[in-house]
Amino acid sequence: MRRRISRLTAAALALPFVLAGCAGNNDSGGGTGNAEIRYWLWDSNQLPGYQQCATDFQAKNSGTTVKIEQFGWADYWDKLTTGLVAGTAPDVFTDHLNYFPTYAGKNQILPLDDFVTRDGVPTDNYAKGLADLWVFTDGKRYGLPKDFDTVAVFYNKKMLADAGVAESDLAGASWNPTDGGSYEKIIARLTVDRNGKRGNEPGFDKNHVAVYGLGQDENNGNGVGQQMWSMYALSTGWTYTDKNPWGTHFQYDDPRFQQTIGWYRSLIAKGYMPSLAIARSGTSVNDAFGAGKYALSTNGSWMIGTYFGYKDVKVGVAPTPVGPTGQRASIFNGLADAIYAGTKHKEAAWKWVKYLASADCQKVVGGKAVVFPAIPAALTIAQGKFAAKGVDVKPFTTQITDGTTHLYPITDHATDVAAIMGPAMDAVLSFKADPDSLSAANKEINALFE
Repeated sequence: MRRRISRLTAAALALPFVLAGCAGNNDSGGGTGNAEIRYWLWDSNQLPGYQQCATDFQAKNSGTTVKIEQFGWADYWDKLTTGLVAGTAPDVFTDHLNYFPTYAGKNQILPLDDFVTRDGVPTDNYAKGLADLWVFTDGKRYGLPKDFDTVAVFYNKKMLADAGVAESDLAGASWNPTDGGSYEKIIARLTVDRNGKRGNEPGFDKNHVAVYGLGQDENNGNGVGQQMWSMYALSTGWTYTDKNPWGTHFQYDDPRFQQTIGWYRSLIAKGYMPSLAIARSGTSVNDAFGAGKYALSTNGSWMIGTYFGYKDVKVGVAPTPVGPTGQRASIFNGLADAIYAGTKHKEAAWKWVKYLASADCQKVVGGKAVVFPAIPAALTIAQGKFAAKGVDVKPFTTQITDGTTHLYPITDHATDVAAIMGPAMDAVLSFKADPDSLSAANKEINALFE
């Protein structure tokens, strides 16, 4: 879902969905006049659930219409940025932790505190820690949690069986930046060249690989690496910043981080993972997995439906490998809905946001088995629906129960950090620079906070 700072496989299409109702007069303040609320989201897989929420909401709020528009990930943020500047942004939109500090800092979205207090909306009924993510440095709240996500390892069951790798071995794999541990041994074993030689066999041709043991995302992570390399780096004890949220000192110069990236890059050199050039050749990491090009693929829980939707591919999920600290790791991320500061329908927009964050709506979304709702009762529904589809989501949720999650890094200057780390990571993963070059990028980033 998330969501997530990676490119979704859905094409960047704008698909407007207008639900029953009729727009009327503006209610610019606290009025109760008719209103049409424009609501944007980027994940097409979640659209049916939110269509149902909108239908239910309209039945309870006569005179208010919700018009849902869905755009692909890249198109979404481009259009939203333009709309916020031009004054044409939607009344309500799905927000991401990477962007909300910028919008809040520019007063482009509304704080919700007065609404929350007035209506007695609880903020302690969500998964632990989620609600706190949406409180800005000014102490004000700009979102109510709607869902959360973690990262795990999707795998092709047949490929594991053909390689003689037990699923339990993958589930219990460990990792370290020196030799990759049992996790790298599994990746090597699952890699097959065009002549049928495996990565751990004599004569393996790393320059002509038919199946890579581990898939590579076309996005290098821009300093976050949520579904690419974050789970490895975080399992060494390294952290992005001196504190989270609102850290002011990044730590990409930490030897643990640079050693992790060095190991990650070594998988490319050994032929176990495709180069960035191959990853960016036009096929997404998940579609390449679905086409049988990758045996393993690390990705977020928002992609469960996509991975399990490939025809004739039997898919399993394993938790991220145990790292040098003796624990697994995963970023813990979540989404919320924001109200555009320039909306002419503040009261109606708030009612819609409040409903989106409610148990009623989240149970509907949970019933679609696409994402993990933020409210525990709705999460239970989602888990049941996933199980009915034959999907074991424990490899994702174990990070929550085991306490091995790490908050998505929330800081000021997030877009500037990405602009610096994107090219720096590209250079390293393309073998044009060594991992220690990231120290210079780190220095440039920290200068932003001086």
